[in-house]
Amino acid sequence: MPFINSKLSIPLSEEQEKTLVSRLGQAIALIPGKSESWLMTGFEPEYHLYFRGKNDTPTAFVEVKVFGSENRTAFSALTAEICNIFQEVLDIPTDHIYIKYEAVSNWGWNGNNL
Repeated sequence: MPFINSKLSIPLSEEQEKTLVSRLGQAIALIPGKSESWLMTGFEPEYHLYFRGKNDTPTAFVEVKVFGSENRTAFSALTAEICNIFQEVLDIPTDHIYIKYEAVSNWGWNGNNL
């Protein structure tokens, strides 16, 4: 039950959003036991992000939350892929992308907690 939320300093077209959803859906499989069939994604375009005190370069802050325990090796592989995706789809330089990971032990879904 992963969730990927992206705060973007730039506008996001419908085509770009669909491409991101698809590519992030494929990328989440880099974490063992995770798949697109359980992935939820969210986007916050035109978010006021400043990096190094400036907002003149496209920037992204991405949060990845997963149910279960941390997997640093898988998270590292996913970081590389997320940076690649955002650079290719949105032309955001990889050095302007921060990614935060959070392993969650309590996750509610379908009226219950897992």
